[in-house]
Amino acid sequence: MHTSLALLLELGVILVGLSVLGAAARRWSFSPVPLYLLAGLALGNGGIAPVPAAGAFVEVGASIGVVLLLLTLGLEFNTAELTHSLRRHVPSAALDLVLNATPGLIAGWLLGLPWPGVLALAGATWVSSSGIISRLLGDLRRLGNRETPAVLAILVMEDFAMAMYLPVLVVLASGGSWWQALIGVVIAIASVTAAFTASHRWGHHVNRWLAHPDDEQLMLRVLGTTLVVAALAELVSVSAAVGAFLVGLTLTGATAERARAVLAPLRDLFAAAFFLAIGFAVSPAQLLPALPAASALALAGILTKIATGWYAARRDGIAPRGRLRAGTALIARGEFSIVIMSLAGATSPELGPVVTAYVLLLATIGPLITRWSSDWLSPRRPRGLKSS
Repeated sequence: MHTSLALLLELGVILVGLSVLGAAARRWSFSPVPLYLLAGLALGNGGIAPVPAAGAFVEVGASIGVVLLLLTLGLEFNTAELTHSLRRHVPSAALDLVLNATPGLIAGWLLGLPWPGVLALAGATWVSSSGIISRLLGDLRRLGNRETPAVLAILVMEDFAMAMYLPVLVVLASGGSWWQALIGVVIAIASVTAAFTASHRWGHHVNRWLAHPDDEQLMLRVLGTTLVVAALAELVSVSAAVGAFLVGLTLTGATAERARAVLAPLRDLFAAAFFLAIGFAVSPAQLLPALPAASALALAGILTKIATGWYAARRDGIAPRGRLRAGTALIARGEFSIVIMSLAGATSPELGPVVTAYVLLLATIGPLITRWSSDWLSPRRPRGLKSS
């Protein structure tokens, strides 16, 4: 009974606090994500006001949160649009890999990490946070912008690449052989290809089954199906986010619009848990020694992601302001970097503080830069003229 009381009290205080932070963020017209991350840092282990009873709920809620964020992002698009965008942006994905993994490789070598640690740090600096960025695009009302398909193509290809990268990292970190890593890659590629093909060819059947005139039935069917697909994706070493995104792609038209509406409150609740969980994973006492290396990597990561987004948006014929918006939208790192750190942490203990500090810096600074980037290339108005 005392545990239940503590859980209810801590969750209540957390939700009220998040509402205050969210209202403040809306008041100043920026995303509440950075404030949620800082709140997680303050409430996690080693923070100024730990909430141990609520920690388990936040951890479970975070897993659901990233699934719902990617599901609702997938509802904004369809497989035909995505397929066209992916084909166009293969060179963008290659540039993304080279520009963003290289700083991690160099830093891992300079820090004297073993080979699995070097590979892990390269992955942590390479991949953006689909969860944070999808929420950010919605908060800033940019889902309909012309540069957004380029951003989405980069995120999706990174998530697909993680399906091949993570099995290799797991095998190397555990001391396995090259053929075990190769088997994991083959299974991951086959699973992703099969899932994407099924979504593209038979998605209309799924769309027909999930559609229902009653909102409650629609919510239960879509959410249940998404969680099952996400679990199956994890079972074959593919990200749950990829599975959720593919489910979102299968829903189109009025069904997709209604699904977005009924799932929005759930998404916002569990997305807040996801952002809190990133802060929970960081112990403030471990951050200070790692800040110099993490700050240097973060500066490099900002510049390389801006270059990646700029190039990708230029391939779509987007103007310079849109290119800058695309680049800054890709800055935030998050869930995958934390997963990578946890997989290789046993072989490289010094990796943890650097990656967590790096993620916290970019997950906090990235949304702020994204918010302000729209004004950087705005045409200057002569003094004395009022905006229309």
